Amino acid sequence: MKKVYKAHILYTKQQSCFEVLENGYVAVDADGCVTGVSADLASLDYKDAEVIDFGDCLLIPAMNDLHVHAPQYRNQGIAMDLELLPWLQNYTFPEEMKYVDPNYAERMYRRFVHDLWRFGTMRACVFATIHTASTRLLMRLFQEAGMGALVGKVAMNRNCPEGLSEKVEDMVQGYEELIADYNKPDALVRPIITPRFVPSCTSEMLRACGELAAKYQLPVQSHLSENKDEIAWVQTLEKESTCYGDAYNRYGLFGQTPTVMAHCVWTEGEELELMKRNGVMVAHCPTSNFNVSSGMAPIRQFLKEGLQVGLGSDISGGHDLNIFRMMVYAIQVSKMHYQQNHECSFLSLSEAFWIATKSAGSFFGRVGSFEPGYEFDALVIDDGDLNHDNYSLLHRLERYIYLGDDRQIKYRFCRGKKITEPKIGL
Repeated sequence: MKKVYKAHILYTKQQSCFEVLENGYVAVDADGCVTGVSADLASLDYKDAEVIDFGDCLLIPAMNDLHVHAPQYRNQGIAMDLELLPWLQNYTFPEEMKYVDPNYAERMYRRFVHDLWRFGTMRACVFATIHTASTRLLMRLFQEAGMGALVGKVAMNRNCPEGLSEKVEDMVQGYEELIADYNKPDALVRPIITPRFVPSCTSEMLRACGELAAKYQLPVQSHLSENKDEIAWVQTLEKESTCYGDAYNRYGLFGQTPTVMAHCVWTEGEELELMKRNGVMVAHCPTSNFNVSSGMAPIRQFLKEGLQVGLGSDISGGHDLNIFRMMVYAIQVSKMHYQQNHECSFLSLSEAFWIATKSAGSFFGRVGSFEPGYEFDALVIDDGDLNHDNYSLLHRLERYIYLGDDRQIKYRFCRGKKITEPKIGL
């Protein structure tokens, strides 16, 4: 049934400014897609539609997390005094090995999906582990919750513990099983090809990942130029590659199908040009980059160069699943860049919001805006307890982004469906 929602509507068609409709209306069809948005109900085709009035609440697009490691959920806030490579060896890999046990996986994954829901993240690009059964379980939990996710069974076969190394043929077989179950047209939950990063994958593993992506036209996710030691390591492992990005490109994993690369802290020159040419998207993870001492990604430069950018929590290199907080941190990182180079301005609130919604949402399709034809992923924010008297709607939204939390999210929608709280218990 078609529905029309009334509220104070805020969204970003373009990165430079907000669209603001005080007491506006957005019409949504039976397929969960926006058919119109207006300040005037009479201008919408609302015959036979149910009109739902959210009163003084804010209605905004839902959040998208373009880079998160589900099996690292339990490690949030742990070992934040280590750099990337020792952090992986001493904390991350031991935790991920536990996901050979589906019972442990279900206990943790239920909490993970619940927390994404809690913070208003309705779509996510998710790393799982090498374990096919546990990855299938995570996909099922997203499907049952009604939330969108691209979920990757991680591919790795070198420079990792034996319990996290998999033969190339076993990786391919596991993906084939998941693809048979979940690669349906227009499905909210689908597989994404996920080589962990070049140091953990032999040439044979990378080639097999590229072949799977091409055969099934599946998207790709991985890590890129996060840490200087990592970049130097890649140069020793893939000697024929001209840069880190080229090490993926040679195997069909760098924009041949839709691709998102996390971090890109040290991306420049040839690698940047290759990303532009291939349409590779950046997942900016500001808290993780600080926590594991990687550096500050040049997001303003990426936007000027025309790259698509989204935000990622990168749990558990990052310590916070809340994408609203990632907006704040992204703005703060850009201000630090500004202090170093006054020719490069820092991010505005509308730009950070656009990155988190419409730009990030583009990786999932027509997601992240209230323009006609976009899927209705939305949050209803009741910010009354933030004492918003006499503030403009834009200032109310800004205060929520900086000061609010999940308690002010009254309703959540994904593809037009109201998403109720997922169960944590078995």
